[in-house]
Amino acid sequence: MKIGFMVNDIASEEAGYSTTRLAVTAINRGHEAWVLSAGDFAYDPDEKIRARAVHAPKARYTSGSAYLADLRGTKARAERITVDDLDVLMLRSNPAEEVSRRPWAQNAGIDFGRIAMRNGVIVLNDPNGLGKALNKMYFQLFPEEVRPRTLITRDRAEIKAFVKEQGGRAVLKPLQGSGGQGVFMVDHESTKNLNQMVEALTRDGYVICQEYLEAAEEGDTRLFMMNGQPLRYKGKYAAFRRIRQGDDIRSNVHAGGAIAQATITETHLRIAEIVRPKLVADGMFLVGLDIVGDKLMEINVFSPGGLGSAQKFEKVNFANAVIDALERKVEYAAYYRRNFSNLAMATL
Repeated sequence: MKIGFMVNDIASEEAGYSTTRLAVTAINRGHEAWVLSAGDFAYDPDEKIRARAVHAPKARYTSGSAYLADLRGTKARAERITVDDLDVLMLRSNPAEEVSRRPWAQNAGIDFGRIAMRNGVIVLNDPNGLGKALNKMYFQLFPEEVRPRTLITRDRAEIKAFVKEQGGRAVLKPLQGSGGQGVFMVDHESTKNLNQMVEALTRDGYVICQEYLEAAEEGDTRLFMMNGQPLRYKGKYAAFRRIRQGDDIRSNVHAGGAIAQATITETHLRIAEIVRPKLVADGMFLVGLDIVGDKLMEINVFSPGGLGSAQKFEKVNFANAVIDALERKVEYAAYYRRNFSNLAMATL
């Protein structure tokens, strides 16, 4: 099986990233794992998609750090590959990281992925589904039963009225962003700074105003979904808890949150079941649900991370489950002469 992993930038990948774990697992199982970044695609005159990509030189790796060192080293295979010859192209870049630095890179994987899938490549998550999810407005398309009460606006007066409605406590964050960046907690003590918060957020676009969930004091649970179902391997759920530290309201690991083992309850599984139909309809193969109490805080469909954190607590390599699923999809594609659409294949 030939797999391509599209990332924001190969130079910024880290040993603990889920993409690195997936690539190492694929190589160790005898597959080709090519890595390319947002600026490496090309649409050639023969109407094929090609890309500058690299492949680590060894047939087996015992760690992500050794793999990345080889991938960036002089012995790595650097070629201009035909993307249309890949069996699977995994779009593992995060558009939110490109907003200010490289706005042209936000849609690169989606745009080139759409053409690649027309030529028979299984592209995951489905590019058209990802196109709907380029900002957090996508979250509002899921049933209101699983979402916090939310206002999205740029109007300062409307934001103030919403915060007052919520008893003076709310969470403000940018419509586009990730990793806990630009997230503010408004409470009775900080309302005097509300104007400054709104000004800072509206500088970059719309503001999400969300009810504050008391359960957030205990952090959140990241639960992975694969093929529209909670990801479970060897009887263990791919999940972990993220716990805020000190007075910081953010539990994101990138924002300094700690991690702990998760206990998946009927509440978590009920939420997963409620969101399942739309994830399937949009071709979302691998997704991270961030759950607080009985509500979703976020759905991460772009490069959801944390497979290693789940492995740390559950003692199973969830990357194997993902590669198992990719192998089955490639087999199905061969059996049926690629007669399934990419959308159907994404969660088959």
